[in-house]
Amino acid sequence: MTTLVVGFRLGNDTTSWQVTVLVTESGVLHRGYGMYGKPPRLSKPQPSRALDSRVLLAAREHPLTRPIVDLRKYHAGYLKKGYSRTLIPPAVVRLDVEERPPLSKVPHHELFEAFTGAAPNTPQPLDTAIGAFRTALGLPTRPANVSSAPRPQPLPPRVEAMLRALEHGSSISAPHGLPVGWTVTGEEVRLHVGRTGATLDRRAVIELQAALSAWLRFTEKPIRADGH
Repeated sequence: MTTLVVGFRLGNDTTSWQVTVLVTESGVLHRGYGMYGKPPRLSKPQPSRALDSRVLLAAREHPLTRPIVDLRKYHAGYLKKGYSRTLIPPAVVRLDVEERPPLSKVPHHELFEAFTGAAPNTPQPLDTAIGAFRTALGLPTRPANVSSAPRPQPLPPRVEAMLRALEHGSSISAPHGLPVGWTVTGEEVRLHVGRTGATLDRRAVIELQAALSAWLRFTEKPIRADGH
């Protein structure tokens, strides 16, 4: 069995400490740290909260949403703490190691050893590695930035708040009590009636947004001359 991981290793030349952070395809974040040249001490694995069936049922959150958010946070946080030397650039590697059950609390030394031995030394941004990781798993990725693209217009405050929620790995759901509900995460848009539901692809979401925009404009009440 093999395991697909994305991760990096940063070092702090002032303290001679290094840190390695990995995310596995099942949605578990692993972290190891220690002195240069020494075997790392491993923290307890951090499984995605979405692997808890109760959370998955309630929030419809993809198991990789939060671990990828945390991977970005760790990378930015360690850079701010002086870990400015890139010892292993962000990389996606398929390791000849079988991943332990996602909810295992036992540190996975073999996973770190395999990543250290197999990771390429090709410099690339973390987001590029994350994009390759998601592509390898068949997940949607963020479109690449296009320099000629027009500058986006400011978002309404309500939409801006929802965008921040998605960026932090949270989901947005319809109010409780509706016969037909919906849930939006960073991974998907899902409509559901009771316990049954369907996931919309990007094209379907675009068509739905256009239809709703047209309906809102069509049903908008015109302003009368007296201002009412």
